[in-house]
Amino acid sequence: MKKSSEGVDVSRRRFLERAGAGAAGATLAPAILLGKSNKSGSRVVLGSGEHTYELVSGWGQLPNGVKYGYTHGVQIDQHNRVIVHNQSKDSVIIFDHKGKYVKSWGPEFQKGAHGCLLRKEDGVEYLYLSDYERHIVVKTTLDGETIWTINWPQDSGVYKEEAEFKPTNTVVAPNGDIYVTDGYGLSYVHQYSPNRERIRTWGGKGSDAGKLDCPHGIWIDTRGAEPIVVIADRSNSRLQTFTLDGKHIAFFTDAMRAPCHFDQAANGDLLIPDLHGVVTIYDRNNKAVAQLGDNPGVWDTKGWPNLPDTTWVPGKFISPHAACWDKRGDMYVVEWIEEGRVTKLRRV
Repeated sequence: MKKSSEGVDVSRRRFLERAGAGAAGATLAPAILLGKSNKSGSRVVLGSGEHTYELVSGWGQLPNGVKYGYTHGVQIDQHNRVIVHNQSKDSVIIFDHKGKYVKSWGPEFQKGAHGCLLRKEDGVEYLYLSDYERHIVVKTTLDGETIWTINWPQDSGVYKEEAEFKPTNTVVAPNGDIYVTDGYGLSYVHQYSPNRERIRTWGGKGSDAGKLDCPHGIWIDTRGAEPIVVIADRSNSRLQTFTLDGKHIAFFTDAMRAPCHFDQAANGDLLIPDLHGVVTIYDRNNKAVAQLGDNPGVWDTKGWPNLPDTTWVPGKFISPHAACWDKRGDMYVVEWIEEGRVTKLRRV
């Protein structure tokens, strides 16, 4: 089995240590997951109540000559087009909302394609792409033109060499400051001014307050009175929040196994893809209100996550790595699988 850096961060040993805790978290919210088919066997529905979704079978067909590698990021642009970041010669693939292929580009990201942030600035949309193999973050247009690049933060004093810096995700605060998580490197967070001048660095590997172990995803949480930073502290099986200047605020662990990243809805819900076979929705109080596609123990299956597609079960996730909602409330989930897996769930 081909191995990427995900396998380094979430090991079998960690699973054995945490399986009990993860299962216990899931039981805190009983009956919040349904996976069922209608009498014809063709319809798969997940969730319940206001968090009910229908699986859209066969969404997003690729043309000849284009194929996925590990699918790592997903975003929605202003035209409701779906942008998938993956480790292939077509590292950025764009579909319309119906799943029709539009275009693709980005062979330079093939080995290290990871985090993908879309941000609208002065009416123009840009992508912030994290590349852990080349140790850089790149801002591009939606056509692949490079605007600027952030290289390894040598001036931070926490790295001996460039290879130690392996960025996984990037986010931009309302004031334009840029935050980069070094999830696959030394577990630091680096904050930059809008001009890409490093302001501060915090974190580092550990489990105490303020410390991180694989800060895989990062988001600016705007649901409260003031924006704060929320981090998917994946190998610590928790979310951790910080002020915008890097001071620890709190931990959240409800129903957490191996959280990867975030998306935020207008109503305050927070979408959290979890590498250990589930997608969790938090409410604005950071309590789990839905878990979709739960596949307990899948991460302990021999060969995980690269399981034969003949074993994939519709409506059951294997390794959710990124997820987002579109303007209609439909959900898109991409998974850390060598041949790629993209799932669309239509809001019911």
